[in-house]
Amino acid sequence: MPVVNLKSQLAAAMRLFRVPDDNADLTRAQFDAFSKQIPLLYFILMSNTIAVAYTYVNVAPDWLTMIVPSVLTVLAALRSFWWLRQRHLVRSDADILRNLRATNWMTLPIGAGFTAWSFALYPYGDAFAKSQVAFYMAVTVIGCIFSLMHLRSAALIVTLVVDVPYVLFFWATGEPTLKAIAVNNLLVSGAMVTVLFIYYRDFADLVSSRKSLLAQQAATQALSDENFRLANLDSLTELPNRRRFFAELSSAFTDAERRRVRVAVGILDLDGFKPINDNYGHSVGDRVLIEAGRRIREVCEGFGPQRVEFARLGGDEFGLVVCGDPEDDDLMRLGQRIGEQVRLPYQLDTAHTGLSCSIGFALFPSSATSAEALYECADYSLYHAKRHLRGRTVIFSSELEAEIRSRGVIENLLRTADFSTEMDLVFQPIVDAMSEHTAGFEVLARWHSSRLGLVSPADFIPAAERIGLIRPLTQALLARALATARTWPDHIRLSFNLSAHDVCAAEGILPLISIIERSGLPPHRIDFEITETAVTFDFVRAQQSIATLKAMGCGISLDDFGTGYSSLSHVHRLPLDKIKIDRSFVADINENPVSHKIIKSLAGLCDDMEIACVAEGVETRAQLDSLRRLGCDFIQGYYFAKPMSGDAIGDYLAKERQRLGDAGAKVVA
Repeated sequence: MPVVNLKSQLAAAMRLFRVPDDNADLTRAQFDAFSKQIPLLYFILMSNTIAVAYTYVNVAPDWLTMIVPSVLTVLAALRSFWWLRQRHLVRSDADILRNLRATNWMTLPIGAGFTAWSFALYPYGDAFAKSQVAFYMAVTVIGCIFSLMHLRSAALIVTLVVDVPYVLFFWATGEPTLKAIAVNNLLVSGAMVTVLFIYYRDFADLVSSRKSLLAQQAATQALSDENFRLANLDSLTELPNRRRFFAELSSAFTDAERRRVRVAVGILDLDGFKPINDNYGHSVGDRVLIEAGRRIREVCEGFGPQRVEFARLGGDEFGLVVCGDPEDDDLMRLGQRIGEQVRLPYQLDTAHTGLSCSIGFALFPSSATSAEALYECADYSLYHAKRHLRGRTVIFSSELEAEIRSRGVIENLLRTADFSTEMDLVFQPIVDAMSEHTAGFEVLARWHSSRLGLVSPADFIPAAERIGLIRPLTQALLARALATARTWPDHIRLSFNLSAHDVCAAEGILPLISIIERSGLPPHRIDFEITETAVTFDFVRAQQSIATLKAMGCGISLDDFGTGYSSLSHVHRLPLDKIKIDRSFVADINENPVSHKIIKSLAGLCDDMEIACVAEGVETRAQLDSLRRLGCDFIQGYYFAKPMSGDAIGDYLAKERQRLGDAGAKVVA
């Protein structure tokens, strides 16, 4: 048992003089710290050696004062230079371990060489020179121990190789001063070794703690990266989200600006998506969005040579950032490919849906000089596409820029407009198709701006919607229209247009109801016209508003029928009294068989559902005769009268009575 303990202790002692190979992190840390301090160790050796050699140059042989110190100094300089190079090299763990072990064992011959040279030089000096040798060896070994602290095994080897012979040698001289120096050096070296063990233990603990900290930081970084990924990912489609899109836009714009190349921004909107949600539910709508996003992403990933970043901005709106110096033709080609994929059928359970998409592009530097302005230009291109070229791709141009400037002027002037003086009302007759008696008037707004002159409703109505003035404008115009209608015969109705913001407002249509009640005009003489676009804006809220107006006794007309997305579904789900066929079908009813068939079908639908059918845009007798034969109930258009002021309505009705009376007298005659 004692023999076993002795062997264990000897093995443990031997491990103190070896570089450990079981901790790669500790070994690398030792190498990094050691490589910074080893040049200092060799500087101490060289400077002290030169000083001692200089002292003995005239009293000792040349080989001891010149040759041996030169060899030792050159060797130290070469090793110092080698270690200085290690700071700039990337080494593997195996290389580091091999270098440390080589350095560890090189301390034995180097330490023995300097010690032997010191002892060989000692006999040639006087008392002062001999004291310098003792001082040289003591100071040098202490400096070396300090410099080798990160490589404990090397520090211990130097201590044994230098200090043990040092103490024995100077004790053996019998000189009391030198014996005291030897004992003092032994005690100091013992203290230094104790400090060495404590420092090495703390250094190893620090490396271990650093490793744990790095692991914790890595885990934290991984969690941060995942949170960043989720924060920049759309949860439904798993596409980059709005936040990521604008980050990509900013980065791409900065890069394009620096390199002086083009970059494009595109905004894509799915045409016909809202009715899918209304008709089939949000679960089907979500699946359509996922599938549409997948198709568009595949087009973007396969589009070259430009790089296309694709993201979902929200709802059924997506964003594109096209890098790689794209041309207009590249953008049109990209838009065409996306449109072709989006228009393919969507077969989801029993619901077979179809979509199209409108895309607006803007190109830097021709369209804008900042990322924000470029996005706004793309947004306006999309707006233009949805209004005039639905399902197509539009690239921002100088013409659209002029429109924006005009739109901005209109918006600014509209904010300061006096509705009571600048807004005029005109009225267009709605005529019974068979008797040709006027059944009512549709009220139309005209804006006479003091700066712009006459502004078209097609311009100022959308502007009022954009800047949030459409509801106060509607209320002001409705109050004036109702006041005018009170002067008409009791059988004449008033038809008034409502926008999406009027019927879908969060606070409902209470202000309109209040205006109707204050006007004194019976609700049954009022028809409210609502477009399909307004209905699809928020169908549920629009349905509630329409039901409230219907309960008061007002009539409800669906305007511009046939130009929306899901007309038949709205006909079935809304309490309608009239459907107005859009003028685009009436214009070529006698030239285009398709228009003729559409109007015939719509008139038949209205008859089956007991809903009145109103045809807009009638300008010729031939159109009137065709519409009569097809079963349209009411006619509206320039054939009977252009829109007129309220003051002219009395004369118009009087002339109509005279005209129809004369026609009746002729029939009797």
